[in-house]
Amino acid sequence: MEHRIIGPGPYRATKLWNETIELFRAGMPQRRHRVHFKTYDNCFTAADAADWLHELLQCNQNFGPEVTRAQTIQLLKKFQKNHVIEDVKGRWGKEDFEDNGNLYRFPPTSPLKPYPKRPPQKLEPLPFPGWSDLDSLPSHGHIPVKPLVMNSELWYKRHSIAIGEVPTCRLVYRRELTAANIEEIWKSKTLSRLQKIMGLSSLNDVMDPTQAKGKHIMHNVYNVSKHGIVIMDDRSKELPHWLLSAMKCLANWPNCSDVKQPMYMGFERDVFKTIVDFYSYLQEPLLTFQLFDVFVNILGLQQKKTVAVEALQVCCLLLPPENRRKLQLLMRMMARISLNREMPPLRDSTGNRALMVQTFSRCILRSKEEVDLGELLSTQLVTFMMDNFQDILNVPSSLKTSVEDYITHQRRVQIKYPGADMDATLHPTFLQPQPPKHQYEFEKLRPQDPAKIVLEDIIKNKDMSSKEKKKKLKQFQRCHPQIYRERLPTPESEAAVFPEKQTLKSQLSFFTLKRPFQSFQRTRSFRM
Repeated sequence: MEHRIIGPGPYRATKLWNETIELFRAGMPQRRHRVHFKTYDNCFTAADAADWLHELLQCNQNFGPEVTRAQTIQLLKKFQKNHVIEDVKGRWGKEDFEDNGNLYRFPPTSPLKPYPKRPPQKLEPLPFPGWSDLDSLPSHGHIPVKPLVMNSELWYKRHSIAIGEVPTCRLVYRRELTAANIEEIWKSKTLSRLQKIMGLSSLNDVMDPTQAKGKHIMHNVYNVSKHGIVIMDDRSKELPHWLLSAMKCLANWPNCSDVKQPMYMGFERDVFKTIVDFYSYLQEPLLTFQLFDVFVNILGLQQKKTVAVEALQVCCLLLPPENRRKLQLLMRMMARISLNREMPPLRDSTGNRALMVQTFSRCILRSKEEVDLGELLSTQLVTFMMDNFQDILNVPSSLKTSVEDYITHQRRVQIKYPGADMDATLHPTFLQPQPPKHQYEFEKLRPQDPAKIVLEDIIKNKDMSSKEKKKKLKQFQRCHPQIYRERLPTPESEAAVFPEKQTLKSQLSFFTLKRPFQSFQRTRSFRM
């Protein structure tokens, strides 16, 4: 039975578990064994099972040659606990499998794991309509054009400006984006980019999108050092100073300028043990339990290295900032140790590169249930991340530019013409939704006076602050004094624009620019 490559998709970890069980049951050699004058048919020794399964995993492209025999033994222990195998006396349910000559066999039925049923995720409403349209655009910037049948009326509306007529329009002012709006934009765009890279129809099957936080993403993008390492605002979440010194010592070995203690034989091993002790006591892996399925699915993209790197770049932005910082510092130390030829072996039986992967895989990625192939998958992922950590733990510039451009676009003023909605597929426009009370009947205004439409919108916009409204009215007055004078001919009509009660100082400061001589004369007569 040949293995198949399981790419990204829902329940990838479960599919790999079931695939491995089926391959093991179909290919594991079984024969008659005699123990203590008793014969057992269709069974195999524990050592033979470890040999055969270890070779299978190393040759399987879903796992790779980094799988160790010790990890294979751990997997066989899980097999026994989950009744994939049992001893010849029918006993199972305990993790007492050892690499020896004890006899095991397969139970009559294969206990494949059922696919979990995820509760349907309620999608949060996006603060701006049309985000899904924007996120569906290709990354290279071309806008998909749908066939559009254009009659004579629609043609006239689209070309009326070119032939000299300005149709009825509506000027839409953007509200100021709040911090929550910007965080939601970052969250939506990041999740959309991740979904597109992974080629999934939805992220609901691999993660809970509601758990992603735009605040974390923004912190990971902007609060970084010149080397790209996340900087923590809360010092209580920072790594201990002694741990940073220990990691820096091994990363820069043998140039440990910060080490003041005299070094001795085996000093580097003691320093390494100190680091291992700290990371081994983490209650949750650095890549978090919630994102386990996402990272497992990214492993299915390893055949396309650039795609896998980009997916990991985006996914690592979802991590809490303290996790991302710990991961960045740990990965940098691991990569430098594995490539440092001057570093002596930190363990006699294992090379430094393999030691880094075996030691820290569990604290970087593992599943919460621990009844699957977590150890094998984490080994594969950590190896890939360690070899490409400089690219993976950088902020993807294309995503950052895309989000910043979109935020800038949301803050601009746009003019809406009749028939613009019909052209949404050609030129998608994303507007801040307004309550019905702010929808004005612009169609009643004369189409030949678009400046009046602008002035009327400023006057009737109740969401605009008084300070901002005064500023825009002054700008309009300088550009269109005649139209301004027709609409607001008296001080009383100007004051009526502002519903709140104004002080004498604010009224004088607003009208002084319009009638400086009159204001000066009034002040002079008062002094006399």
